Amino acid sequence: MTEGPARDHYSYDLYADPNMARTFEERRFGGPIGQLVAGEQARVLANMIGRIHERTILDVGTGTGRAALMLARGGARVTAIDASEPMLEVARARAAEQMVKVHFLRGDAHDLDFKDRSFDVVVCLRVLMHAPDWRRCLSELCRVADRLVIFDYPSARSAAFVQSVMRRAFDAVGGRTEAYRVFRDRTIADALAGLQFRKRSVHRQFVMPIQLHKIIGSRRFTTKSEHVLDRVGLLRLLGSPVTVCAERIRFTEQLRSAQQ
Repeated sequence: MTEGPARDHYSYDLYADPNMARTFEERRFGGPIGQLVAGEQARVLANMIGRIHERTILDVGTGTGRAALMLARGGARVTAIDASEPMLEVARARAAEQMVKVHFLRGDAHDLDFKDRSFDVVVCLRVLMHAPDWRRCLSELCRVADRLVIFDYPSARSAAFVQSVMRRAFDAVGGRTEAYRVFRDRTIADALAGLQFRKRSVHRQFVMPIQLHKIIGSRRFTTKSEHVLDRVGLLRLLGSPVTVCAERIRFTEQLRSAQQ
């Protein structure tokens, strides 16, 4: 049996806190910028997936269920897992309140308890940056996806790099923080290639840190400033987080490539 991830990792500890679960939605998606982020997340997922109705979708690391509920409202057959039972309790309550059907299960992104290619689409947001073993998680996502895997990560070329270094240093001296990692685009592309997947489309969200936008608290400022930065080409270079839609490389394409 493969040895599992270290359960003393902050990603298990912090998100198992009931208070974290109760306040997560407001902290992440509250206020004008949080609402902007939520709306953009829904739009990007819908565009990347395409037809949602009747698709089988797995949401890994669902948290309080925002993406899962959105997809289920669109007519998808959604299964959603998370390692945190308090998070799942909030997600189930939200689903019941909204009268939306989602199959919520407790599970770990490192060891998905599903057969190969069980779902049309696998979605995994804000997980790889926190997971103890991100490569193992990505491998599992690709294993259980028949066609598409959609995930995100903070870019190593963005302002998130500085914050990541500071948090990891604080964590190293015993501080309690989310000591997340950042990723290079090439690292992600190479990892996908090894799993017989390739990037199909990419979306980059902001040039300036989300936290800065939240401090300013103006949707108008965020929209206009980020539009200007996009027009001058900085979003493509420095935008973060990066959301990737990766597709499975079909056997005929693999064979053609090997023959060339």
